[in-house]
Amino acid sequence: MSDAAFLGWMTAIQQEMETTLDALLPSADHEPRALNQAMRYATLGGGKRVRALLTYAAGELGQAPAGALARAAAAVEMIHAYSLVHDDLPCMDDDVLRRGKATCHVAFDEATALLAGDALQTQAFAVLAAPELGVEPARQLDMLRLLAHASGPLGMAGGQAIDLASVGQALNLPQLEFMHALKTGALIRASVLLGALAGEALPAEQMGRLDHFSRVIGLAFQVVDDVLDCEADSATLGKTAGKDAAHDKPTYVSLLGLAEARRMARELRDQAFAALEPFGARAERLRALADYIVVRSF
Repeated sequence: MSDAAFLGWMTAIQQEMETTLDALLPSADHEPRALNQAMRYATLGGGKRVRALLTYAAGELGQAPAGALARAAAAVEMIHAYSLVHDDLPCMDDDVLRRGKATCHVAFDEATALLAGDALQTQAFAVLAAPELGVEPARQLDMLRLLAHASGPLGMAGGQAIDLASVGQALNLPQLEFMHALKTGALIRASVLLGALAGEALPAEQMGRLDHFSRVIGLAFQVVDDVLDCEADSATLGKTAGKDAAHDKPTYVSLLGLAEARRMARELRDQAFAALEPFGARAERLRALADYIVVRSF
């Protein structure tokens, strides 16, 4: 896939996701206005929508309907937005910049931001549970179960708990990988598998390959994030640069060094490519996304 074709597809999906989220979020003109405005502030108009892009790309393998992909991707983006709102709170990472603008608790207040995160989480499941998803009930239940698992104590929330408990600790590589497989990787994995589940059933062997792809690319995503946290500035990142080092958090860079972390990310990309080989051209966009995740800034 050419860079121009990939960029065109990515831009189209990002725009479609903005439209979908705008329609599925509560109106800023309805009560409770402050809560609804905070939900929209945290979710709309920012981010690269990598998780949504992965959902759409995986959905192509089973020719998933556009409407089902839009809702599945929107649910993932709402979960991701809620996690960022809560991560930025003073009781967590205490950050003031996200997606190039003030964090939700700074723009509103802590109580409103906390409620906005709560409401975004429940709205995600309402979107995925709605009849408009258009998939058979048993498949829809599988999708709900997958997103719940990725969001809870064995996924994102659990990973965040380990991250907070690891400040100032010297984790080894398996411990660091386990933490990020939950905190970052679980929702990326769910993004890919939700896209696949939204379409025609794929053979178990192919689902296994997609699962492996999603796990290694989720890990690569975090490795790259750690590199960028050291090398890029806040204006480029849209969030506070260097905060992991400032908070004495264990990262792939602190454990391995910059050069080795870069090498690890590229090795993970190669593993992701290998997992997709049997799909051939059908996985062209997943392949392009894996490359984009790893080489986006270095």
